[in-house]
Amino acid sequence: MASEIVLPGLIPGEMVGVAPAVAITCGSVPASLADASATGPTWQIAGDRFLLHIPGVARFLLVDGREIKVELEDDTPAEQVAIFLVGTVFGILLHQRGQIVLHASAIRVGGKAVLFCGPSGAGKSTIAAALGQLGYPLVSDDLCAVIADAKDGPLVQPDGRQLKLWSQAIDQLGLSERRGGAVRNKLEKFYVEPGDAFGEALPLGALYALREARPPHAPGITRPNVVDCTLLLRRNAYRPFLVRRFGQKDEYFRAAAAMANSAGFFHLTRALDFAQMPEVLGWLRDHWEKLGLLEPVGR
Repeated sequence: MASEIVLPGLIPGEMVGVAPAVAITCGSVPASLADASATGPTWQIAGDRFLLHIPGVARFLLVDGREIKVELEDDTPAEQVAIFLVGTVFGILLHQRGQIVLHASAIRVGGKAVLFCGPSGAGKSTIAAALGQLGYPLVSDDLCAVIADAKDGPLVQPDGRQLKLWSQAIDQLGLSERRGGAVRNKLEKFYVEPGDAFGEALPLGALYALREARPPHAPGITRPNVVDCTLLLRRNAYRPFLVRRFGQKDEYFRAAAAMANSAGFFHLTRALDFAQMPEVLGWLRDHWEKLGLLEPVGR
């Protein structure tokens, strides 16, 4: 990726002699698309183009999953625009490229990727960071692209991101020394350098949908039925409305089947309490051993 806007939270990479897969440039962006086939309050779709308007921040024009043109509004600082670029805009771009895009964080366990998905505030990044403290490298944070139809089974793409954690999580996990800049002004959420990160695509090992332990959901790890797996995948798309607008329902249905067959979908239900984090991590390690992702302990 090549960008004219500095993208905080991404790990820089060398691109000597390599053409970028995505180019981000600054320039004039139209206020509307004359031939739009679908329109929402802040977006329009026309063929291979997607126009997104964040009022008071910027307009973004995405073309064919390869180009992003940005026009800043109202003297908005570039670092504020970058927040939307590495989140919502990247998610749209990946949808344009036909990839399965999940609201998830991922770590490496053995030679496979384990995903934790859920809405904002579900604890995806916090669990990934806690497991990073135990030596499991980060693969992606918050946004996870999956190639579901890869020859040897679904592949999870690394995203080269730093973690984004609330100050409470940073303090509870003892990560203050790795704390970087704030994600946004007046927001107690910060970029955090992962202890280790993995930069190659990995086969999918397991996917956990996070939820809080409250009746009728008891703490623990459970496996949903096949129908619920499909619903879980679509519900945890990075932007579910894009699945509909890009006509990708069938792709997500097939992806759910492929991912369920090659790995496993699970619910991870736990209290949102840092004091119980060691117990939750223990559940996961025991579960990975049962799934064959870890070498059996003491054997």
